[in-house]
Amino acid sequence: MGKRKGRDISGWLIVDKPAGITSTAVVNKVRWALDAKKAGHAGTLDPEATGVLAVALGEATKTVPFVTDSLKAYAFMVKLGEATNTDDAEGEVIARSDTRPSDDAIKAALGAFVGDIMQVPPKFSAVKIDGERAYKLARDDEEFEIAARPLWVEELVMTDRPDADRVALEMTCGKGGYVRAIARDLGAALGCYGHVQWLRRVWSGPFRAEEGITLDEIDRLARSPELDARLLPTEVGLADLPEVRCPPESIAKLRNGNPAMVFAHGLEYGDECWASFEGQPVAVGSYRGGELHPSRVFNL
Repeated sequence: MGKRKGRDISGWLIVDKPAGITSTAVVNKVRWALDAKKAGHAGTLDPEATGVLAVALGEATKTVPFVTDSLKAYAFMVKLGEATNTDDAEGEVIARSDTRPSDDAIKAALGAFVGDIMQVPPKFSAVKIDGERAYKLARDDEEFEIAARPLWVEELVMTDRPDADRVALEMTCGKGGYVRAIARDLGAALGCYGHVQWLRRVWSGPFRAEEGITLDEIDRLARSPELDARLLPTEVGLADLPEVRCPPESIAKLRNGNPAMVFAHGLEYGDECWASFEGQPVAVGSYRGGELHPSRVFNL
């Protein structure tokens, strides 16, 4: 296979993803529109979900884990009274109930889903079971169990109750949360079943949906300087880490993966941080007594 062609372009493009397209397809469109050699994203959205899809290009792909690890916020509508096999509106209804909880009952139930919780991902998800994606096994009607995994939920609040059958919620959570599992488990806790009707990622780490570019705009501005101008710098992906300054004589050492002196304030031994020179990221690593021990380096 030949080397992937394209420009060595680095930075972040924040897309406001529409419903009906996979996250991978959005990344491919961005890569094409910017003629970029390398692209990836920070956190998959289901095809029917909308909102923030942060696409990293070039050297920014090295900062993806730091965005993935940061908090994210979702707005979503739960349809009460029906469970589906996918835990969203795309699936088949597998159970129904005439029970409809009161607003107070819903608010009272939300507390169990805040803080450190254990969550079983939906069967239609990209979780791997013995090397196979869960959604492939689910499509083939295979019997399997998914182990519960820890999730930090910072906040889960009810924002609207349009009618007896629907409740609008907003959730802020850490890495690896499934909104569909929250809807499923809330419905179970309320004794009425539930699934996600629609879902929007409002923000993810430093990125906000209202700052995102639409796919129509990407098409319109493809291969133009105007689209290049929409890129955010690579270091935006490091917003959650403290910054240290790198003197000129440390640059080569750090870029070769060796520890080197940095200027830091208020850091403790072992703290993770990123080193900059004239505003550009040089390396990420751990701070140890005046030196940065790099774990990843940037070639900007």
